[in-house]
Amino acid sequence: MKLVRFGAAGAEKPGMIDADGKVRDLSGVVADIAGDVLGREGLKRLAAIDPKSLPLAPEDSRFGACVGRVGNFIAVGLNYADHAAESGMAVPSEPVLFNKAPSCIVGPDDTILIPRGSEKTDWEVELAVVIGERASYVSEADALDYVAGYCVCNDVSERAYQIERGGQWTKGKGCPTFGPIGPWLVTTDEVETGDLAMTLSVNGELVQNGSSSTMVFKVPFLVHYISQFMVLEPGDVITTGTPPGVGMGMKPPRYLKPGDRMEVSIAGLGTQRQVVAAS
Repeated sequence: MKLVRFGAAGAEKPGMIDADGKVRDLSGVVADIAGDVLGREGLKRLAAIDPKSLPLAPEDSRFGACVGRVGNFIAVGLNYADHAAESGMAVPSEPVLFNKAPSCIVGPDDTILIPRGSEKTDWEVELAVVIGERASYVSEADALDYVAGYCVCNDVSERAYQIERGGQWTKGKGCPTFGPIGPWLVTTDEVETGDLAMTLSVNGELVQNGSSSTMVFKVPFLVHYISQFMVLEPGDVITTGTPPGVGMGMKPPRYLKPGDRMEVSIAGLGTQRQVVAAS
């Protein structure tokens, strides 16, 4: 299934995509794409619905973030060897974890705001994992049983805040609008994450062109690993790292400016389209 949230910001309704690519309104069935709806039983209930039995959403409805009420937005750093190389950093022996503020989450096509005073706002196409079941100390073998599905994330990053302001990556990762996710949450039965094409363009120029196949720590291991340090709840999001081609790694470095346009895609998970503006 492809699940969505549509409508005005702050008033999104749950929906699903039918076989013709149209958005169907699920608000008569569930209140949101969040919480227990993302668990095995919740998804089983939604999978039994004939999408064409649901009303159509209004044409040209805005897509919101594909998951509601995200409690924890966890990110994995330096999880692609070639991205670590362009960043001038070693591939870590264990996953590097940091948090993005859940308040930075926006819809896939919402405007990206450059923070006040920022000169180094950057882009990162990433595969995001959405948790479906409460997970604590799960094994790697069982880890995917706790995953509801996957989506596209643009891990927008302010590099000066991240690297030059005291070593806390979180400072550069959670600014308002720095977490667009969606357009769709695609359930695990429709996605094999081993070799997904991942691209990001800025103003029509392809700057990132990679694959999830070069991920150092794969999805099952990441879910297992993170669950050793914290309890993962339904609706938590793990964004799993980026392939090379970020602005920081260019020679000379290149960063986003007002008026820039990004297109962010992962095969099977959809495309985000964002305009950049000043705060």
